[in-house]
Amino acid sequence: MKTDLTPGGLSPRARVALYGLLCVLAVPFVFPTWWMVTSSVKPISDIFAFPPELIPSRFDWSTYSEVFRLQPFAQQYWNSCYIAAIVTAGTMAVSSMAGYAFARIRFPGANLIFMVVLLGLLIPSEVTIVPLFQMFLKWGLVNTHWPLILVPIFGAPSVFATFVMRQFFIALPVELEEAARVDGLSRFGIFWQIALPLAKPALAAVAIFTFLHSWNLYLEPIVFLTTPANFTLPQALTQYVDVYQGPMWNTQLAAATLTALPVLVVFIFAQRQFIEGLAHTGLKG
Repeated sequence: MKTDLTPGGLSPRARVALYGLLCVLAVPFVFPTWWMVTSSVKPISDIFAFPPELIPSRFDWSTYSEVFRLQPFAQQYWNSCYIAAIVTAGTMAVSSMAGYAFARIRFPGANLIFMVVLLGLLIPSEVTIVPLFQMFLKWGLVNTHWPLILVPIFGAPSVFATFVMRQFFIALPVELEEAARVDGLSRFGIFWQIALPLAKPALAAVAIFTFLHSWNLYLEPIVFLTTPANFTLPQALTQYVDVYQGPMWNTQLAAATLTALPVLVVFIFAQRQFIEGLAHTGLKG
């Protein structure tokens, strides 16, 4: 008996069952976001109501105006946006050049240096935060955004990005570069005109990973920043408290909802590029 199959190799009934199972498995991951968004428009008394209300019976939109009234939230939002953009661009530049150098340029101790660089991933940021604070204090950069820009560009996120770019460049056919060298291109010309345009999937993965890391950075802001106008969003969220230092739940969740919007947009529109970029890197070398 012949069974009709969909292009994916599954029968329509099996495909429906598969999607149903995936929807059930998605509930634990979607529910916290749903609870955050709905609770942001609930009065505080309804947030702790029992049984819990999955859909608000009353909508209190004033919590969103409170977000901007209690703090310079628009300025803090801008701080996170421009810091994440600079960190992403800087990390892409540093990691692409470093990754290409480790993949293609042969020099004494290249593999040893690369292994030493990778060891940076094993050092927790908490271990280096005090020396970094003392260094930036001497430079007069505490309570500025420079530590939040320089530390990720030359720290663990850049190390991981360098690893991703190196793996991608190793997988590129050497014949492409040899043909370009015959045509008279320099080493940098080969990198800029041949290797880098082909590395768009890996660059997309690096950009997404770096942006999200910078956007969610919490330890460094609470160490280096002291003025509310300089705060980034993760630090700003902790400031929505009442006179007893208890969380203002609905206002805090409204701020968290606004904070999560760029992250959701990135995942919705760029998740395919992120997965393809990591898949293209491979594990060669």
